[in-house]
Amino acid sequence: MTPYVSFVLFTSLGLGTTITFASSHWLLAWLGLEINTLAIIPLMAQRNHPRALEATTKYFLVQAMAATLMLFTVTSNAWMTGHWEVQESSQPILAMITFLALGLKIGIAPMHYWLPEVMQGVDLMTGMILATWQKLAPMAMMFQLAPEMNMPLLLTLAITSTLMGGWGGINQTQLRKILAYSSIANMGWMLVVLKYMPNLMVLSLVFYIVMTMSIFMMVKMAAVTKINMLSTAWAKSPTLSVMTLVVILSIASLPPLTGFTPKWFILKSLTQQELTIIPTLMALSTLMSLFFYLRLCYSVALTTSPNTNNTKTSWRLKSKQMMKPMAPFITLTVMAFPLSPLATALTMINGDPTL
Repeated sequence: MTPYVSFVLFTSLGLGTTITFASSHWLLAWLGLEINTLAIIPLMAQRNHPRALEATTKYFLVQAMAATLMLFTVTSNAWMTGHWEVQESSQPILAMITFLALGLKIGIAPMHYWLPEVMQGVDLMTGMILATWQKLAPMAMMFQLAPEMNMPLLLTLAITSTLMGGWGGINQTQLRKILAYSSIANMGWMLVVLKYMPNLMVLSLVFYIVMTMSIFMMVKMAAVTKINMLSTAWAKSPTLSVMTLVVILSIASLPPLTGFTPKWFILKSLTQQELTIIPTLMALSTLMSLFFYLRLCYSVALTTSPNTNNTKTSWRLKSKQMMKPMAPFITLTVMAFPLSPLATALTMINGDPTL
């Protein structure tokens, strides 16, 4: 792909997300989401491989179905209410269906089955965009629809996402599928506080994007796509291997790393809302995710690659192009936990702390 085409596609990605962020009109928000979808499709199909074309087709069909459902609901809402404002949707059922259409776009359970297969079919950098940037615009619309949502529905989607994200990743050996199920589980943690504490959802989304971009860049740098290939990372870069181990533990939400911060805040906030059963189920569902994260740590730290005469093992990394953008994300992923008091202050609403 030529630099000019890449520039146009990445600019369109940014433009679509910006339009959705800045719009209070349903048609403009829908337009931004569609620009986002059409911009990433050529990036997904640039690999001349049947799996890439299959993943692109699946992604296009799912996004088209979600966009059609969303356009139908917002048009019906405008026909019944006489306005197109996002935050003034007076039809709860239509707002709920619109929310489910947005959930289909980002792959929350039980509408998540397309995400692991699509992630497996694209390359690592496109998968990183799919797991991070493509979630910003739909989450912005969910943020605006949150006050009108039914709380039992949100809790059901959240618990289902965390359970399916943990259960689905247990038996996986492909890193892209594991990261896809990790994304599904993290979306569940964001949904559970979307109505009560939307600012905390934004904080969780920021931390999720930082951690996910870190692990994708490190996997791309080490050129590994399977769990058993992680054992060769030490021969390519011992420092990168150690940092990969720490970043995986951070995504697994082990203290005192960054990934522990949003889940700690979420569990504390739900407990203060006297929802003791929900945070208990969320915490127990995390144990399943912790299992496959520890499998990755075992492959990185406690296994060695084959050392026979007929085995080809890369010695040192040749490309240094990923080091500069990767450094700040790894630093935030590993060392942002001391910023928890600042994060607490950022989640204050009307001067009253929510945590």
